[in-house]
Amino acid sequence: MCELGHFYEAECSMVKEGKMEESQRQFSHLPCTAADLMLEGFPVELIDGDASNIPMNWVVDVLTHLHIRLGGRSRMVVITVLGVQSTGKSTLLNTMFGPQFAVSSDRCTRGAFMTLIKVTEAVQELLGCDFILVIDTEGLKAPELTALEDSYQHDNELATLVIGLSDITIVNMTMENATEMKDVLQIVVHAFLRMEEIGQQPNCQFVHQNVSDVSAHDQNMRDRKHLLEQLNEMTKAAARMEKQSREMAFSDIMEYDPEKHNWYMPGLRHGVPLMAPVNTGYSESVCELKKYLFEFIENRSRKRAGKDIPDFIVWLKSLWKSVKHENFIFSFRNSLVAEAYHQLSVKYSEWE
Repeated sequence: MCELGHFYEAECSMVKEGKMEESQRQFSHLPCTAADLMLEGFPVELIDGDASNIPMNWVVDVLTHLHIRLGGRSRMVVITVLGVQSTGKSTLLNTMFGPQFAVSSDRCTRGAFMTLIKVTEAVQELLGCDFILVIDTEGLKAPELTALEDSYQHDNELATLVIGLSDITIVNMTMENATEMKDVLQIVVHAFLRMEEIGQQPNCQFVHQNVSDVSAHDQNMRDRKHLLEQLNEMTKAAARMEKQSREMAFSDIMEYDPEKHNWYMPGLRHGVPLMAPVNTGYSESVCELKKYLFEFIENRSRKRAGKDIPDFIVWLKSLWKSVKHENFIFSFRNSLVAEAYHQLSVKYSEWE
């Protein structure tokens, strides 16, 4: 599918540059085929993982054909998952919605893939949407990329893009990489402040993996408050740098409630994988999360109308343009490093 997208992109650019006549095109039927495959539940690449690029002509034409196939009834809710590599993002989505995202112990998802999930007619009325678009993303902080100079930039751009596109973002964390996720979230918030055109408030759900204790939710109340305090502090630092006149908190940028939007999942298997039995507690926890997400979507649909595919395309284009033109903030590890650099620059110009 990825290669077909490249063929199509290349042909589009050749027509645009006048190197080929419109009548000579060989691949113009491909988006239609890809749209049919999407309706069958096949994942289609949204972000090319090898080039960190969105093949815009290809993605837009596939989605446009999809909209035509559906007869214009394409209201949808976008759910994305984000997390450090090998925290079980694809497994979580496969368990929750049943798509067939690739799963393995190392870097198996590259870029971002989207899958359409059809909603039954009874549920359409409740949720106010015809489909759920699920986006599975590449793991952040991949060991393969850490040696590269621009690895922060790659992660920060990917995170900003998928959170900006989504209605609900599931942030997948394990205890040992919580700090890394906080770093990425700070930059995302900062980028949203700089781009100033986000317009919508994505909802944030934190999923803590491999926590088997039944009383985890009560035990970790202090940690949740601490997490929120840190995120608020970082948002204030970002707002100061961007010279925002009003006091800002994390919840001004992203919808987050520390009591309701934290979930604790036990490990997927008992003991060592392969022969180890599957832990039923995992499925039950995922089911609880899914139930809550549907309730949340239902409540949200009463307040605002759902996006359809043409809205999503317009939004995707403007967000991708903003991310491409934003070249300052993505190169930092977190907002504090960015602020320190900013203060140093001010001092330096004074000395000069």
